Amino acid sequence: MVSAASTVPVRSVYVHAPFCARRCQYCDFAVKVRQVGDVDGWTAALAGELRAVSRDGRFPLAPALGTLYVGGGTPSLLGPDCMGALARLLGPGRLADPALEWTAEANPESFSPEVATAWRAAGVNRVSLGVQSFTESALRWMGRLHGPAGARRAVEIARRAGLDDLSVDLIFALPDEANRVWKADLDAVLALEPPHVSLYGLTVEVGTPLGKSVAEGRVRVASEERYREEYLYAVECLTAEGYVHYEVSNFARSGHDSQHNRVYWGGAAYLGIGNGAHSFSEPLRRWNLRDWDDYARVAATGELPVASQEMVGAAARQLERVWLWLRTDHGVPWDQLNGPARRVVRRWLKTGLALRSDEDGREHLRLTPAGWLLLDRLAVDLDQALGGVPEERDQESSRGYYL
Repeated sequence: MVSAASTVPVRSVYVHAPFCARRCQYCDFAVKVRQVGDVDGWTAALAGELRAVSRDGRFPLAPALGTLYVGGGTPSLLGPDCMGALARLLGPGRLADPALEWTAEANPESFSPEVATAWRAAGVNRVSLGVQSFTESALRWMGRLHGPAGARRAVEIARRAGLDDLSVDLIFALPDEANRVWKADLDAVLALEPPHVSLYGLTVEVGTPLGKSVAEGRVRVASEERYREEYLYAVECLTAEGYVHYEVSNFARSGHDSQHNRVYWGGAAYLGIGNGAHSFSEPLRRWNLRDWDDYARVAATGELPVASQEMVGAAARQLERVWLWLRTDHGVPWDQLNGPARRVVRRWLKTGLALRSDEDGREHLRLTPAGWLLLDRLAVDLDQALGGVPEERDQESSRGYYL
C-alpha cells in the first residue's frame, strides 16, 4: 500500500466523461456506449470521488485551479448542463482565477449551439473538437457520426458562442481502405484557421475492432514510410502557415499552447477524476477503475475508486523526465547533459534528428520533426547515456497521459 502523502497543492484537474454514442473501431479508451449521456450519474460519481480524494489527502486541491480539462469519451454527449454541474462540484473559488484554462472536448455531431452557449456561460474557455478527418469515406471507415459539413459547422458554433480558443484533432496514417486524401484534409483544416491543431497517428490496439481486422488480415495498416511522409508533410504545411510545432503532436498560434498538457509534459502534479483517469504527484502515480459501472459503484460508496498505484522509482522517473523533455520544443537544457550524453546527442545533431537553440539565455537541445518520429528510441538512448538503469524501468511510467 502506498502511504506517501503529497504536500503539493494540485492546480490541474482532468475530468473523464466516458459516454459515447458509438465506439470508433480504433478506440481503446475508457468509454461507455450509450445514446444519451447520464449527467446525473456522472456528477454523482464525481462528487463521491471528490469527497474521497479530500479525505485521502494525497492530492490536495489548490484553492484556485490553473487548468481544468474535461475529456472522454464524448463530453458533448452530456449536453448543455454538464459543465455548470461540474463547476458547482468543484466550487466557484477553484474556478475564479482569471487565467484559468478550462478545456472541454466535443464531437461535432453533439456540439450544438445550446451546448456551446451553456458551456461558455459555465466558464469553459477552450474547446477541443474531435474532427479526425474532413473526408466522408474516412469518417465512415473510422465509425465517426459526423460528416465534413458537421465538422465545419462545429467550428462555426464554437466561434459564435465566444469559444474562439479552439483546437481541431486530425488522425493521420489511415489504411488504404479509408480512401483518405491527406493533403485535402490539411487544406480543409487550414481553411478554418483554428488556433490549435493536434495530429495523432493511427495506432492499432489489441481488443479493438481494428485490432481484430488487422490480426485477421482484413485491414493492412499504413507503412512506416507513409506514416513518416504524412507526418512530415503536415509539419511542413502547418509551420508554413505560422503554426508553432511546440510538441510532437501539437501545433499552435502564438499564445494558444495547451497549458493543461504543458502540466503533464513538465512533470507537475495533477489530479484525474472519473473512470480510467490517472493522477500524479511525485513520486506517487495512481489510476482509477477503468470500467464505468465499476467506477460509479465504488465512487458512490465514498471510497477511492482506484484500480492501482505505484511509487515511481528514481530510474523510472529519470527515463520519464528525459522522455517528457524531448517531446516538447523546450527540449533538454544543455547543461543537464553529461559527457556520454553529449556524445550521443552530437550524433543526433549530425544526422538532423536534433538541433541546439537558445531559450531565455540558456542553451537547449531539442528534437526536429524527424527526431520526434523516433522519440521513444531516442529517449531510451539518452537515458542510458545519462546513467539510467534499464532493468529498473517501469513501462507504465512512460504512459498514462491525456494528450
